[in-house]
Amino acid sequence: MSHNEGAQSRVEIIIHGMTCSSCVHHIESSLKKKRGVLNVSVALATGKGIVAYDSELTGPRDIIDHIQDMGFGAELASGHKHGEALDHSEEIKRWRRSFFISLIFGLPVMVIMIYHMVEMKMHGKRPVKLLLPGLSIENLLYFILCTPVQIFGGRYFYIQAYKALRHRGANMDVLIMLATTIAYVYSVAVLIIAMVLKLSKSPKTFFETPPMLLVFVSLGRWLEHIAKGKTSEALAKLLSLQPIEATLCVIDPETGNVSSEKSINVDLVQRGDVLKVVPGGKMPVDARVIRGESMADESLITGESMPVPKHVGDIVIAGSINQNGALILEATHVGDETTLSQIVKLVEEAQTSKAPIQKLADSIAAYFVPVIVLLSIVTLNIWIIIGYSDIRAISPSFDPSSTSKTEIILEFAFLTAITVLCIACPCALGLATPTAVMVGTGVGAQNGILIKGGEPLETTHKITTVIFDKTGTLTKGTPSVTKVAMFVDEEVCPMNFFLAVVGTAEANSEHPLAHAIINDAKEKLGKTTFGTCDKFVSIPGFGLSGVVYDIDQQFTRAEVSKSTSSVRDDESIWKRRSLIKESSDGRYSVKIGNREWMLKHEHEVSEEINIRMQEHEEKGETVVLVCID
Repeated sequence: MSHNEGAQSRVEIIIHGMTCSSCVHHIESSLKKKRGVLNVSVALATGKGIVAYDSELTGPRDIIDHIQDMGFGAELASGHKHGEALDHSEEIKRWRRSFFISLIFGLPVMVIMIYHMVEMKMHGKRPVKLLLPGLSIENLLYFILCTPVQIFGGRYFYIQAYKALRHRGANMDVLIMLATTIAYVYSVAVLIIAMVLKLSKSPKTFFETPPMLLVFVSLGRWLEHIAKGKTSEALAKLLSLQPIEATLCVIDPETGNVSSEKSINVDLVQRGDVLKVVPGGKMPVDARVIRGESMADESLITGESMPVPKHVGDIVIAGSINQNGALILEATHVGDETTLSQIVKLVEEAQTSKAPIQKLADSIAAYFVPVIVLLSIVTLNIWIIIGYSDIRAISPSFDPSSTSKTEIILEFAFLTAITVLCIACPCALGLATPTAVMVGTGVGAQNGILIKGGEPLETTHKITTVIFDKTGTLTKGTPSVTKVAMFVDEEVCPMNFFLAVVGTAEANSEHPLAHAIINDAKEKLGKTTFGTCDKFVSIPGFGLSGVVYDIDQQFTRAEVSKSTSSVRDDESIWKRRSLIKESSDGRYSVKIGNREWMLKHEHEVSEEINIRMQEHEEKGETVVLVCID
């Protein structure tokens, strides 16, 4: 995806194969040296890079080729690639396989090691049985179990380390493979030497180091990609809200009517195109209504469950759902300009942006690996010098008659050097910080909270006042029935009968208030169907009407069942003289809606009812009137 601003352009690139902050620093520093590149920002967590460049000197193809020459995979980010970039399934499978291979062979190594440690503590050091001169059963088992882990469990570490070294870089994989390879090669070497020399005892080896290290590091990589995958689902869900296709209309200039229609990919929609959206369809782009009326569900953007009426001249949002009327639209914002795309872009940029602590971590991690390797070499040499100067500093109980001085010194020096390599993994610096930013912004987006980058996220601990958006945050975000008030004697209109009639009428509506009333009736009456409704009419913004019949006989009795008694409120039920007469054919005319709807059907709302309605409306509650004839 490329953007132009005069000679300066910006390109977004998906980068594969990055494992730590050293990779990020290596790519950024190398690209900045390239002629024509003005600025580079690479995010490990999202696997993306944004490069600003002078279009007269270089271009996206040269930039991608440069990244690929460094040993990383690179491709241009485009609309259809977003979902693929967010998919971590391959990485999850890869590291899960590496973890289980390491675990299957590494677990017995740990068990053997712990067994010998416990046995030595309980019974002291005993002579080790040898299968061959210089080869003990313990070392043979270690070798058999360690070799598959080193080859198969560490395969992906070797690949990444090779790519880094090939381009004169050193990342965390280099550190891991140095530690495990040195431990493995040293152990094999001393074992072969002992067997060739036919020593009377088997030497001390470090075969347990590679399995243990690879088990925990591969587990960390697996969990890391699982976390990334779950977090990226927030963006994937946002992307899935926009339809793939749109219905393009051709308008006859003479009559002004639609002369033809055809389905096109939503990416091909241009500003000014005339589009048609049928009831139940999604708005393909941000557009202006030029014909028709309907209600639109914009809850994906606003969080409000109540549909918004749309008339000629109103703006509709891409991804919102057209509920009941066909609309003819004129596209106003397409592609990356739509509100939905801007939200996705905002979250992506937030996950790509670096918090101050992350910039510090990246700068440290860039020099971390070379420094650690140097420290490991220094440690090795220092202990060799100390050992030859004073062997008692290494082994207070050293007995020259039974043990070789050189063997003791080298064994201890290698142990300390390998320990430095093993424990100096920069995961906390290079992985934890960007992953925390990604998880934080992703989970926020999933819950309707847009965090504009790592820096705002880092400063949240300084917040003293929080202002909440009520709907969907402090509340459920969906309406529910809180009270039922009747203005007739319950002997004439039993509560269960009233709920059955209203539930039957509302069952034909898609309005959120209708769903709330239906769910309440089902819960109170313990049934999913109550009767039949025909002649159904619904006017958005006013109400509905219909004729209800075939009401189940169990709902026509005057008694109120236990399931419905909970909705009665003695203070909210006013008993009046009968307003409903027994229907001879069991058919009832029902009107449900607001004041205007009742007046339209010549049902006057009394002053008393109006006062009670105002009391509830002042509390922010929606009052629905029901009239049954």
